[in-house]
Amino acid sequence: MPPFRKYTIQESGAFVETVAYPPTASGPLDGLRFAVKDIIDLAGHRTSCGSPDWGRTHPPAAANALCVDQLLGAGARCVGKAICDELAFSLDGENYFYGAPLNPRAPDHVTGGSSSGSASAVACGLADFALGTDTGGSLRVPAANCGIFGWRPSHGFISTAGVTPFAPGFDTVGLLAESADLLSRAGSVLLAASVPGDVEVGALHLISEAWANADQEIRAALSRTVKLLQGLFGDKVHETSLREIDGGGAGLGLASWYETSSILQWCEMWSCLGSWVESVKPALSPKAAKFFELIKNTDRRRLGDAVRTRERYCRRLKNFLGPRDLLCFPTVPAPARFKGGVKVDRPDQPKTNYYPRTLSLTAIAGIGRLPEVSLPLAEVGGVPVGLSLLAAPGQDAYLLGVVQLVASRSGL
Repeated sequence: MPPFRKYTIQESGAFVETVAYPPTASGPLDGLRFAVKDIIDLAGHRTSCGSPDWGRTHPPAAANALCVDQLLGAGARCVGKAICDELAFSLDGENYFYGAPLNPRAPDHVTGGSSSGSASAVACGLADFALGTDTGGSLRVPAANCGIFGWRPSHGFISTAGVTPFAPGFDTVGLLAESADLLSRAGSVLLAASVPGDVEVGALHLISEAWANADQEIRAALSRTVKLLQGLFGDKVHETSLREIDGGGAGLGLASWYETSSILQWCEMWSCLGSWVESVKPALSPKAAKFFELIKNTDRRRLGDAVRTRERYCRRLKNFLGPRDLLCFPTVPAPARFKGGVKVDRPDQPKTNYYPRTLSLTAIAGIGRLPEVSLPLAEVGGVPVGLSLLAAPGQDAYLLGVVQLVASRSGL
């Protein structure tokens, strides 16, 4: 991929507003700049969550989100609040009210969402790293699309105080960064833990159903990276079926993981946002209006089965993964689509069912409460695509160490 070049704030379209928040102390992040997704509070500023009516009906934040204060206290300075998709729902990166931030690696293509502005700010050279959130892929997808690193931490390991809740059982605060080193430096601050410089891998599982879920061109583009992993870790790298983990998943494979996470997230989202939607009756984009109608009418009688399935899968993952084991598969199943709502990128391709296929992949970390990092290791037709590594719950510092190793051997 070509080297990064700096863009102007206007060219990027990444920010709702720019700010100048100086660090509150000196530390390991001295001299670095970060952006904050606009569902994360900055004291004295309104959080809009990608919706003008949300900002209008909520007061300015009384305090920074805890994750913001951690970074300021480590020497970094905050440069702005970054656009996100409307009410953080979408994997596209096109906001009906605020526009679509630039994907500088593929300007005709979307950044991905919902941490769209955070990804754009980093990829455009306007921030060294950025805070984002990830419920169903909102960090990992834009990282893959924009050719940067994206980390979704183990659920519950980074404080979400001061972050607007959408689906608390899945919500996480994580990072986007230009390099593996910057990701690890900022990640170690949020984790309050050192990232190891010397890492060993127990087993690296190429999840066969996840690879089969991706377009052939994605698999081909990432084949060189798989060979690199095999060169690094030898016979520790092997194909593993999801059936070995989930016990067969009622014969549904990835579809069961997707359905389970969708039911849980939709029910949680309506519990968190439904009263505001019903009472305020906010202006919504046509897409958001359809989505809220969907989650409002979700059959909540299915919730009990979904909770039981989630916990069963989570236990199986915990029992399957050793502390130095990894899962590996493409971050997204297809390249980022073109801007402007075009769902089929090329006339020779059928409709790709991008959403269910993508959410099937992102559901694995969400259901298992696992840490996941998307690495920018390939491209298809000039459009970046990512490879994901996942570790056991709580093994975030170890995972960041592995990412640094793989990135260095890949020349990143």
